[in-house]
Amino acid sequence: MKILIWKARKEKNLTLKQLEVLTGISKTTLNYIENGERSPKLEQLEKIAIVLNVRMTDLFELEYR
Repeated sequence: MKILIWKARKEKNLTLKQLEVLTGISKTTLNYIENGERSPKLEQLEKIAIVLNVRMTDLFELEYR
């Protein structure tokens, strides 16, 4: 599964720092998630989706949708 937070964040013209402030998730954690070094918790994914105004399923790529 590929996480697509970076793409959604860039489409909204948000920096990692701005996303950190809006979600309450540390910039370091967001960076790890975007780079595939850490998997997001469901609660984190939900917060990110709300801030980016997308569905949670839009934030990841699966072979079977």
